[in-house]
Amino acid sequence: MSNVLVVDVRGRRIETLDDFWDAVAEPCGLPAWFGRNLEAWRDTIQGRGISEVIDRHDALVVHVDRAGLFARADREARALRATFAGRRSRLVVHQPPPADAD
Repeated sequence: MSNVLVVDVRGRRIETLDDFWDAVAEPCGLPAWFGRNLEAWRDTIQGRGISEVIDRHDALVVHVDRAGLFARADREARALRATFAGRRSRLVVHQPPPADAD
């Protein structure tokens, strides 16, 4: 995977799927008509043909903090994580930096 699109949204507050779509829309080149749902996202990152930006790369890697949506184990969070289960995409969940103890 030499041609990888890396989208790093660590440090951004992502509590809902709408927050996630807001965070990735611009760096992933999502068109205005993008469906903002998990099926549309799966089609975009696995099937291709929706985002010219993603399509120009062999793979997509999205970096997020283990916070908000990505700290939960509910159905919505699991479903979003499952969309990355393919050879052309990967979700990397990082521990957020510790808060300053002042």
